[in-house]
Amino acid sequence: DDVLQASGLTADSLFLEIILMLFQQEKLSLGKAAELLEMSQIRFQRLIADRGICVHYDVAEFQEDVAHLTAKGWL
Repeated sequence: DDVLQASGLTADSLFLEIILMLFQQEKLSLGKAAELLEMSQIRFQRLIADRGICVHYDVAEFQEDVAHLTAKGWL
């Protein structure tokens, strides 16, 4: 509660900022960040593009995304 009050952000906005920070620090993949934010990967890509955040994408992230899409029945 103190962090929310000090930041002036809502809980949802603070969560978004944390996810973006973790993505920038390469602690979360694009797919996982989008999943945590309950948005499509395309929407998340637009969000990071609007903020000037570069997409970092390696083989491990690709494999994670394929596994996620397969689990959802989209592949």
